[in-house]
Amino acid sequence: MKIQNPRQVYGETLLELGKENKNIVVLEADLSKSTMSCLFEEQFPNRFFEMGIGEANMTSFAAGLSLTGKVAFTNSFAVFASGRAYDQIRQAICISKLNVKIVGSSAGLSDFGDGSTHQSVEDAAIMRAIPNMTVLVPADGIETRKMTRKIAAYNGPVYMRLNRNDLPDVFPEDEEYEIGEPYLVREGNDIVVFANGIMVSKALNAAEILDKTGISVRVINVSSLKPINEEKIKKFAVGVKGIITAEEHSLIGGLADVITFILRGQNSPIECVGIEDRFGQSAHSYDELLVEYGLTPENIIRSVKKLLS
Repeated sequence: MKIQNPRQVYGETLLELGKENKNIVVLEADLSKSTMSCLFEEQFPNRFFEMGIGEANMTSFAAGLSLTGKVAFTNSFAVFASGRAYDQIRQAICISKLNVKIVGSSAGLSDFGDGSTHQSVEDAAIMRAIPNMTVLVPADGIETRKMTRKIAAYNGPVYMRLNRNDLPDVFPEDEEYEIGEPYLVREGNDIVVFANGIMVSKALNAAEILDKTGISVRVINVSSLKPINEEKIKKFAVGVKGIITAEEHSLIGGLADVITFILRGQNSPIECVGIEDRFGQSAHSYDELLVEYGLTPENIIRSVKKLLS
């Protein structure tokens, strides 16, 4: 299985898009070597705006650029992109449906060394709550590339949250990506797991282990939190004995809320794997945090067995 870093893939794709479309401009909040917008800066310095540690100002500036016909990509850590600039995103971008793409890097717990101040456990919930905002969570490098190209062509506000670390590829190379669509990653009959981000690969690992014990798990990649094809979600939940959601995000306002709302009234029991109502913390490694917060194949397996019991 190929391993790629979503940040690197995003930076390379942004550079490709810059070569294809002269109206694409990139704004940065003093983190270009981390978000990988530095690749765009090297080739197109006249279309790159270093705004310093000032996400609110950067967001307002991007709104103004979009009014001149530019396709503006803003870049910062997810916790700052969604939190520091919330008012500007709501007032300047979303009310007017401006064509600005907000890319939140180092999402979730993936910035393991910097602790709670730099880890975004609530960013998707914040962005989902804003009318007119599209919220996307790619599962790997392949989907990041396809998603970045799609949002560049999409007219309207978008928030895309990216993992900081290397991830295994799970999205098929030959599959076309569409905003709003959930994707079947693995067939199964007993349990369905709706996952996004790094938890898609964790769910696949869990499904492979359970398969050896005779338990069949269906895995769905829900990379589009908003909008979302509700009929497809309902279809994927048919015929199973239980439903699981798995996300590297707070259980409040993220994928768990999306799926349980869509499937309200269904008889199948639901278990949710995600971050409880708590902040992140510093650690020696990303895996150490994933274990601490229960974001592992083993925790998905426990949830499967709980549902089947």
